[in-house]
Amino acid sequence: MLRESEPRLVAETVVLGVLGALAAQLFMLAFRFCEHFFLNWLAGYHPPGLPQDGAALNQVIGPHGLWLIPLATTLGGLLSGLLVYTWAPEAEGHGTDTVVKAFHRAGGFIRARVAPLKLVASAITIGSGGSAGREGPTALIGAGVGSIYATLGHRTDEEREILLLSGMAAGLSAIFRSPIGAAFFAIEVLYSTMEFEARALLYTMLASVVAYAVNGFFVGWQPLFYIPPAPGTIPALDYAWLGALGFAGGLVATLLPVVFYRLRDLFRELPLPPALNPAIGGLGVGLIALKFPQILGGGYGWIQEAIDGSLALKLMLVLLFLKMIAFAFTVSSGGSGGVFAPTLFVGAMLGGAVASLAHLPTPMFVVLGMMTTFGAAARVPIASLLMVTEMTGGYRLLPPAAFAVLLSYLVQLQLSSRLKYRSLYEAQVPGRAQSPARYVESVQMALQLLGTQRIPNAATIGHLDLVTLLDSGLPIKMPGRKELSVGVLRPESSFVGKTIRACYEAAVGTAFEVIAVLRNGEVLLPHEDTVLQPNDRLLIIGSSKARSRIAEHFVPLEVTEQKSAGSHAARGTTEPEESADS
Repeated sequence: MLRESEPRLVAETVVLGVLGALAAQLFMLAFRFCEHFFLNWLAGYHPPGLPQDGAALNQVIGPHGLWLIPLATTLGGLLSGLLVYTWAPEAEGHGTDTVVKAFHRAGGFIRARVAPLKLVASAITIGSGGSAGREGPTALIGAGVGSIYATLGHRTDEEREILLLSGMAAGLSAIFRSPIGAAFFAIEVLYSTMEFEARALLYTMLASVVAYAVNGFFVGWQPLFYIPPAPGTIPALDYAWLGALGFAGGLVATLLPVVFYRLRDLFRELPLPPALNPAIGGLGVGLIALKFPQILGGGYGWIQEAIDGSLALKLMLVLLFLKMIAFAFTVSSGGSGGVFAPTLFVGAMLGGAVASLAHLPTPMFVVLGMMTTFGAAARVPIASLLMVTEMTGGYRLLPPAAFAVLLSYLVQLQLSSRLKYRSLYEAQVPGRAQSPARYVESVQMALQLLGTQRIPNAATIGHLDLVTLLDSGLPIKMPGRKELSVGVLRPESSFVGKTIRACYEAAVGTAFEVIAVLRNGEVLLPHEDTVLQPNDRLLIIGSSKARSRIAEHFVPLEVTEQKSAGSHAARGTTEPEESADS
């Protein structure tokens, strides 16, 4: 299908590249306005910024000291929480997970209101001093633009998925000036193992390069960070320290998701409206900032100071752990912001500390610390290697960087294998085979093989189609005490005419998930906004208790052995008889 539509998709990808760059610039304008209002004017604090980003690399504290910072962070968290939880709860948190979930479970569909709401909420959160970055917001904003474009153009789910990833790559490329790394990030972040959505690489690369070029007209094409020229060769002994950095990066990358999601779970257990949680998280960040204002925002200015060797060893070690807590307070509480910049900050402090202990060049180790920590914590080693290289211009560091990043990634894989939280991106799936977006494709391929008898002993199995498999009506046991079952929606059911999201909300206390809808002979991958129709066949996963609670909405599909055997004998096939009710 994509081959037939490839010329049109290529043209649309170029359009998304332009739109992604413009959306990134709009987000940066909103962020700078909020930073000026909350931090500069209200709190009287000016954090150091990047000279390459048009800011000054120095900290300015106003006449009131740092005492008004908690007010700014708390107010920003409150406003962000009210916006998000009132209008689009899926926009909470770091955003990239929302894109990954949309790809795997919603056919690339994101509600139109999410992108603009994410832009405003993230600008408020980060601009008020929230310890978060720009990656999550720009990823979701760009992906939201791609999803809206696909919906308006009535594209298929497969095409929408491509446009979703292209929009994400365009936004990231513009905000981080990393065209190659952003393209690979978009196709690597979907999976927690070394798998890529390779079919989308052509489109993500094109959108990313176009966005980088358009963004350059606004801000130039120089890298975000400045590092002095790297040495031509690295002594063999220094590789031992690179190995130590890789191992330490793996340790820190194992700890990061645990801290992040454990705090998220604690915030969800608070007996308060969810909209208030970001305010509590903002207060926590503000209190830490009274002593260590370096943890505010993305911290890019402080990363540059670490590259320049301007930070003391003790301070870097303290900031390494405080930044983990601060960004968890901001994003785990439901605040709107990314995890990329805070993770780079943690890695930069780690690399700077190792360089200080080993008396080795600080710039190289700070950059490598950024790569190792984010690459392992987010399970995106290749994208991290490319993105940080482009953001710093440190291309001569690639050979030692590859060694340190891959070692960190392998260490993190081993240490986190038995943990509940293994990656910063919870919506990742291990590989393509585990992606719900590939369910329909896999089932159709298997049925085609059976139908054409291209597998051994296919003749003894007979003809199978999807309806036959589902019409057995027998629930299939699955891990976690869940069952896979199917039912035909009764015309008189209260679910008819409702979205799947509304059905979930109506069935209070009943946890089930609709993973496929069969309608008019077609298999549909459902979105939460899919409206159910009479006689839809729903493939459902849930407990046996959940199945019994919603049974009144469905026509039973029980087929007795006698009826099945009689129909098979009469026709000599396994074709099912249609139920009179369905």
